[in-house]
Parts: sequence; C-alpha cells; structure tokens
Amino acid sequence: MSDLAIELFGVSKRFGPKVAVSGVSFSVPRGSVYGLIGPNGAGKTTTFSMMCGYLYPSEGTLKIMDVDPTTPGALKGRLGALPQDAVLPPGWEVGALLTYWARLSALANPEREAREALDKVGLMEAWKVQTQALSHGMAKRAAMAQALMGSPPLVLLDEPTAGLDPRIAAQVRQVIRDMKGRQTVVVSSHNLQELEELCDAAAILDKGTLAQAGTMSELTGQGAEFRVQIAKGQVIIPELTAMPHVTDARMESDTVLRVSFSGGVAPEQVISHVVRHLLQHDVLILGVSRGQRLEDRVLQML
Repeated sequence: MSDLAIELFGVSKRFGPKVAVSGVSFSVPRGSVYGLIGPNGAGKTTTFSMMCGYLYPSEGTLKIMDVDPTTPGALKGRLGALPQDAVLPPGWEVGALLTYWARLSALANPEREAREALDKVGLMEAWKVQTQALSHGMAKRAAMAQALMGSPPLVLLDEPTAGLDPRIAAQVRQVIRDMKGRQTVVVSSHNLQELEELCDAAAILDKGTLAQAGTMSELTGQGAEFRVQIAKGQVIIPELTAMPHVTDARMESDTVLRVSFSGGVAPEQVISHVVRHLLQHDVLILGVSRGQRLEDRVLQML
C-alpha cells in the first residue's frame, strides 16, 4: 500500500474548447489534512470532482487510495465526499435519509452510523426533521454527516464551513482535526485562515494550473523568515544583517520588521539572537511571528 492517499500526474480536464484544469500534479500523504486553494475559476471544484470520480480527466492519471477512480465502484467504502452546495432531496426525514444512504453503502449498522455521523456534526436534534425544513447551515452539516458515515479512509470536503455560524464552524473544524492521523482529509475552501490552521500541506491553483504545492511551512515561508512587531525604539538594520545566518532585514512598515535567514540553522536560534539584540538596544517588542500569513502568500502569487 502506498504512503500516498492521492496522486495526480499531469491531470487536465477540458469541457469542449474550455480548459478547466491543465497539467496539474500533486500528491496527498495518508493521514494528513490537505488544502485545495484558489480563487473562483481556478479549477478547484473540477479537480475535487475528478478526485471523487464524478468527472474523468481528459489527460493524465489519478490514483485515489491506490485505485483508479474512473473504475465503477472502485471508491466505494474508501471515500466520503461533501460536494460544494450539496442539495438534500426533499420529502425525507434527515435520519431516515442518512440511514438509507448508509444502507446503500453497505455499512454494517446503517442507523447507528447515521446517528454517530449526525452527532459528530452536532445535529442530532434534526433526526426527525424534514430535509426541506433545514436551514442552510443545518443542511450543510447533514450533507457533511453523509460524508463521515463509515469513517472512510479518505474524506473530501468542499467548503465545509461556508455559511455556518462561528460556533458550528468551530465544531466542524474540530471534527476535521479529530480525523487527522486516522483518516486523510482534503479541504477546499476560500477561508485561508481556516486552512492555515487546519492543514499540514496544500496545493494552490490558479486559472486551472498548479501555482505551488507544499507543506504549510513551505507555503508560508516559516522556515526562512520571521516578523517582529515593534512597539517602540530604533531598529538599526545594518547591525541585523551583519548577524550570523541573517540574509536580509527590512522594515515592512513603521512597526513591522521582517528578517530572512539561511537554511541549515534552527529558526529559534536566529529568532532568539535577533530579539536579544533588539532588547539590548532598547527596542520594545509586541510579538514575533514566523513566515507570512497564508492569505498574504496566496495574494502575492495569484
């Protein structure tokens, strides 16, 4: 069995003359939480749909949990998916619908699976509620419960917290954290702060192509730079750039110092030396952060 849950090799998808995805390659390690990032029209949903087996690639190959997703039935029991804007069929009670879906998936105890999945997303009170009576947020959670039933080894979630109130969104994020290490989770979202918090790694798509893929540390530059928020005092840049391992130092604004450093040295060592130097020169510090926010990094790239 491969250590990778998902592998894309030069994957493209065309709809007539329109190229939605072009030559995308990346891989997702088993047990990780992986982000799929990009603006509208970047190809996220098309890529997501190909990983689910909903769409077939025009070129390239995919391996999902060591199988070809274009083979009918190959992903049954291996994958749970929450599509973007999933719509529940009307005329069903939520519990009965999830139990029916669990039975279709050949789960051993369909009703128990349905109840456990609803409990995970905090929606047990909706067991007897008609699907058409659900609010947008409740319908989103019921659809997510469908993806979680049976604890599939791979779960794909497209905008799982969109439209949810902050308390419920936090609960959904905790569900995702709890799956890390036991299941592989791919999350597509416009909420970059959320992805930075949740994900081990991510792929950034733009106009159907792969802009960059890597660990969250690589994407945000945490291994190469840090920022110091200055409250008061004068920062003498030449003294900082003369320090061992520091490759660049500059004031990004009146109150933010950015320091870049070379590889092969522990980041905490460089951070400690720089902060000590600043304090010795009566510079008051409000905080230190490594790398950039993911949002800033993505905006620079796209």
